[in-house]
Amino acid sequence: MNNIFLTVDVQMWTYILVGVTFSLYIGIAIWSRAGSTNEFYVAGGGVSPLANGMATAADWMSAASFISMAGIISFSGYDGSVYLMGWTGGYVLLALLLAPYLRKFGKFTVPDFIGDRYYSKTARIVAVFCALLVSFTYVAGQMRGVGVVFSRFLEVDIDTGVIIGMLIVLFYAVLGGMKGITYTQVAQYCVLIFAFMVPAIFISIQMTGNPIPQLGFGSQLADGSETYLLDKLDGLSAELGFSEYTNGSKSLTDVFAITLALMVGTAGLPHVIVRFFTVKRVKDARKSAGLALLLIAILYTTAPAVAVFARTNMIETVSNKSYASVPDWFKKWETTGLISFTDKNNDGIINYVADETQNELKVDNDIMVLANPEIAKLPNWVIALVAAGGLAAALSTAAGLLLVISASVSHDLIKKIIKPDISENGELIAARLSAVGAVCVAGYFGINPPDFVAAVVALAFGLAAASFFPAIILGIFYKRMNKEGAIAGMIVGISLMLFYMIKYKLGWLDEELPDKSEWWFGISPEGFGSIAMLCNFIVSIVIMKFTKAPPEDVQEIVELIRIPSGAKEAQGH
Repeated sequence: MNNIFLTVDVQMWTYILVGVTFSLYIGIAIWSRAGSTNEFYVAGGGVSPLANGMATAADWMSAASFISMAGIISFSGYDGSVYLMGWTGGYVLLALLLAPYLRKFGKFTVPDFIGDRYYSKTARIVAVFCALLVSFTYVAGQMRGVGVVFSRFLEVDIDTGVIIGMLIVLFYAVLGGMKGITYTQVAQYCVLIFAFMVPAIFISIQMTGNPIPQLGFGSQLADGSETYLLDKLDGLSAELGFSEYTNGSKSLTDVFAITLALMVGTAGLPHVIVRFFTVKRVKDARKSAGLALLLIAILYTTAPAVAVFARTNMIETVSNKSYASVPDWFKKWETTGLISFTDKNNDGIINYVADETQNELKVDNDIMVLANPEIAKLPNWVIALVAAGGLAAALSTAAGLLLVISASVSHDLIKKIIKPDISENGELIAARLSAVGAVCVAGYFGINPPDFVAAVVALAFGLAAASFFPAIILGIFYKRMNKEGAIAGMIVGISLMLFYMIKYKLGWLDEELPDKSEWWFGISPEGFGSIAMLCNFIVSIVIMKFTKAPPEDVQEIVELIRIPSGAKEAQGH
C-alpha cells in the first residue's frame, strides 16, 4: 500500500511541476507573441545581455547536456570527458572568435551570412541544406530526450511523450518566434539548472558530506572508511572487469578528433549563432556570451560529479543482487525498456560484468541522470523536479532549432531565392508554416531515433564542423576566399561526413554495422567531423587558388567587420 502511495506521490509531483512549468512557457509565449518578422527571427533585437545570456545557456544546454552527458561519463569514465571538453571549448571558441564578427556582419542566419559573403544563390542553397541537415539531426536527440522523460515519469509510451512535447514547443515557437523562445528559455534555464543542482547537492552530502558536488566527487566517503569516492569507483569497476573509471581506453587520436569536432561544430551551430543577433549592440553580444559561459559552467562542472555518484550508486544497488529484491526504481525503469535484466544462468542474481557473454544487465546511458535521485532515495519532489528539468533542457534547444529550420526555409529559401517580393506578412506566415512542418519531421525522428541522445547530438556537431566552420572562418578572416572555393568545400565536407555517418554509425551500406577496426585512421563517427572539416578547408583553399577573387565590395565588407568596434558599432550600425 505504501509503495502504491509513493508511486502516486511521485506522479502527482511530476504532474504538478511539469504542469506548472509548461503553463509558464505557454503564458510567456502568449505575452511575447511576435508581430513582425524582426520579432519572429531575432526578438526585435532588444533583449538585455543578462536575459540573452540565460536564453543562450538554455539553448546550448540541450537534452544531451542535461540527460546524456553525465550518463556517457558514468559508463565511459575518463573517455566520456571528450564531450565535456569539446562542448565547453567549442562555446568559448564561438563566443570569442566568431560571434562578434558575425554580429557586425549583420546577418542573423548562417545561410544568410554565407549567401551574402560569398555573393551566390548556390552558396545560400547549399548552406540552407546543411543547416536543415544539422538542425534535424540535432533536434532528433532532443525529442528522444523528451520521450525518455515522459515514458518514465508520466507513464506514457515514448511516442505519446514525443507528441506532447512537440505540441508544447510548436505552440510557443510558432506563436512567439524568437521573442517568445527567448523569454521562455530564460525560464527554462532557471528550471533546468535548479533541477540539475538540487539532487547533485543532496547526493554529494549523502555520499561525502560535502555540499559542493564539484568538490564532493573528489572527497573521501562519509562512511568513515577514509576511502576516496573515485578510488572506490575504480575498485568497483575493476572487480566487474571494466577498466578503471579514471583510466581511458580510447586512442589519443580519437579523443583529439572527437574533441576538435565538437569544438568546431559548436562554432557552426546555427541555433546558437542566431542568439547573438537578439541584442542591440556588438558590445551586448560579447556581454551575453560571457554571461552564458558562466551560467553553462555551473552545469558542466557538476556533470562529472553526477556521473560518479550515479555510477557508484547503481553498481552498489543492483550488481550481484537478487532480481527479486531489486528496488522499485529498477522495476519502474524496466517498463521503459531502457534498463533490462536477462537471467542467462537462471540463478536469479543480476550478474553485471564487462564480459558481454556473461553480462545480464543492460542500462541505457540516458537514464542515469533521471534515475539518479530514485537510486539515491531522494524525496519524491526532487525526482519530479529532475523530470521537469530534463523536459526544459530538451524543449529549450528544440525550440531554437525549430526556429533555425523555419528561418532557413522562409527567409533564406523563399524570401531570398524563390519569391524576393514576398510581403512581410507573407514571410511571417511562411515562417510559421515552416515551423509546423519542422515539428512533424522532428517528431518522426524523436519516435524513431538512431541512437542515444548525446551520440545523435555529437553527429550534428560533426555535420556542422564539416560544412559550416571552414566557410565561416575563411569568410571572416580571409578576404580572398571566393564562392567557388566555399561551395566546393561545403559540398565535399558534408558529403564525406554523411557517408561516414551512414556507413559506420547507421550501417545502411552494409548488412551489419562495420567493426571499429574498420574506422578510417581509428576515428569514430563522432570524431570524423574533424577529418571532413580538414578536407573542406583543403578543397576550399585549392579551388580558390585557381578561380578569380571576390568582388572588391565583398572584400571591403570583410575588412570592415574586423575593425574594432567604434562609434558606429556601439550604436548598433
